[in-house]
Amino acid sequence: MRANFRMQRLFVDADIALDTPIEAGSEQFNYLVNVLRMTADAEVLIFNGRDGEWRARLTFPSRKKLLLEPVEQTRPQPQASDLHYLFAPLKTGRLDYLVQKAVEMGAGLLQPVMTQHVQGKINSMDRLSANVIEAAEQCGILSIPEVMPPKKLGDLLETWPADRRIIFCDEGDEGQNPLPILSAITEKKLALLVGPEGGFSEEERQRLRGLPFVTAIPLGPRILRADTAAVAALTVIQAAIGDWQ
Repeated sequence: MRANFRMQRLFVDADIALDTPIEAGSEQFNYLVNVLRMTADAEVLIFNGRDGEWRARLTFPSRKKLLLEPVEQTRPQPQASDLHYLFAPLKTGRLDYLVQKAVEMGAGLLQPVMTQHVQGKINSMDRLSANVIEAAEQCGILSIPEVMPPKKLGDLLETWPADRRIIFCDEGDEGQNPLPILSAITEKKLALLVGPEGGFSEEERQRLRGLPFVTAIPLGPRILRADTAAVAALTVIQAAIGDWQ
């Protein structure tokens, strides 16, 4: 069922059940009441990543308290995506964009990876999580991707489960077309690894290429920025072997 983009969508932490009011947080109160000028009996859509999407009615038990009262489930909770997205952090503005697009493209888990040439860093896990939620609110997604703390590439590979294949975008690959490579992958558990603005080091490239659970792919004849490469890679994976099929 398609999302309804004509109504305001809000993420809530609480469980959602029929006629069980949920108190809006201070930021939500300010946004709905002071910015959008919503009044009693107006309706919004709420979701929590567990109980599907619900139409909820606004009620005001007091001037400074707002309740969201669920009245009808509009979409059931879908199965969460199992695609893991591993990325080297970029500088703040581009990192926000990268995270938002990963959520839109169906990543089910976001794992920041610290590589040898990484130029950005994760300054705030709260900001990263908030960015994920905002993207889900805006694009109609009901499952909230899990956000993991940063991890060094070497440490990640040391403990990586052998039954989940890593597809890594190798800027040094001499090929141009990733589709024949992707079509040969039979595993259902997948992860995408995109490197930093400076690319992977030669040491990292050789290590990745030597692991049995890693597949390297090119991304065409042009040099792409890291955030562009992420969107391109997620698109081709979803189209070739992901949930676009």
